[in-house]
Amino acid sequence: MTNTNPQGTATGEADAPPPQPVSPESVSPEPAPKPEIPARLRGRKRTSRWGGCLPWVLIVAVLLGGFLFWKFPAFKAQAELGSAYAARVGCSCRYIQGRSLESCATDFEPGMELVSLSEDPETKTVTGSVPLLASRSARYAGASGCLLRPED
Repeated sequence: MTNTNPQGTATGEADAPPPQPVSPESVSPEPAPKPEIPARLRGRKRTSRWGGCLPWVLIVAVLLGGFLFWKFPAFKAQAELGSAYAARVGCSCRYIQGRSLESCATDFEPGMELVSLSEDPETKTVTGSVPLLASRSARYAGASGCLLRPED
């Protein structure tokens, strides 16, 4: 038993002739009509993807660069102040109180996360530094406590 129905009059279908192959010469392709361009857009050059916002991006970049150039001395001064404070507090904590340098880092004020401490045990010096901006050192001077080293 098959699932296909036989062709012929028993199924009510008429015998249809097989389709004839179409030759490419007999069919002439008609060119597709060009889309109608609205009058308000005729003769107008299309703007590029970045043409509208690129000038604004450049203006914002120049303004941001100017702001950073103007404020850089203030950033550097804050970095100097923060590194000097960290060196002095870190030196007192390490050599007067006798705590580890890691526990001294918890004594910092909020906002001093960029300041790091390092020590030189031979000279009893603690250095506080802000990467790429400032570095200051404080030395333990016995009865005088910890003193900041003068800037070089």
